[in-house]
Amino acid sequence: GRTCCVWSPGGRECYDKRLWPRMDLSRRKSLTPPMLSGVVRRQPRALDLSWTGVSKKQLMWLLNRLQGLQELVLSGCSWLSVSALGSAPLPALRLLDLRWIEDVKDSQLRELLLPPPDTKPGQTESRGRLQGVAELRLAGLELTDASLRLLLRHAPQLSALDLSHCAHVGDPSVHLLTAPTSPLRETLVHLNLAGCHRLTDHCLPLFRRCPRLRRLDLRSCRQLSPEACARLAAAGPPGPFRCPEEKLLLKDS
Repeated sequence: GRTCCVWSPGGRECYDKRLWPRMDLSRRKSLTPPMLSGVVRRQPRALDLSWTGVSKKQLMWLLNRLQGLQELVLSGCSWLSVSALGSAPLPALRLLDLRWIEDVKDSQLRELLLPPPDTKPGQTESRGRLQGVAELRLAGLELTDASLRLLLRHAPQLSALDLSHCAHVGDPSVHLLTAPTSPLRETLVHLNLAGCHRLTDHCLPLFRRCPRLRRLDLRSCRQLSPEACARLAAAGPPGPFRCPEEKLLLKDS
């Protein structure tokens, strides 16, 4: 089992950092102090706390002690806990998973995306917290285009973005993501818009503006016609895609 050695106070090899690239504590209702200090001792590069009862205080304690953390999965946690991200410097973070967190509105995302308030006025380094993040998963959130605008400004290096099942994402959102002023137009490789029911066939030609796109997931978008998706796949942004499933466009890198 994956936890055989995790909490055993066994030999020194248990604390060899090379053995702990990732730690999975998902679906544990409560996290105990020994668990938390075990995580900090092992300094994992990836930490999965999805669907746990982690508290804001616990998360703040952890994040302030995990400066090397590259991947953080918090899907299904409460926004109250997740808001701890607002006060944690995460210089190495590359992947952040915030799927299916309840009660996340634009104001919450704003808090997360904007640079920390304590930046001195004279400092040019008012970098947002997600400035270096390459993969952001926001499935099932109530975010609107106001959040997407912030995202373009403060998370400009995204190569993978998951906005699946976001009820407010529609054609104007695709316009924003692919506009000439959008940095993501050049960086996006994977884009997941599955289950975004406001998307219509009108938005499909816009994806041609994204030269690096390798995976575009439009499955279960009710208003998109399979024919229009197939036409997009045939032409592709640059060059054709294969469609292993209807409305799923893939290109081998």
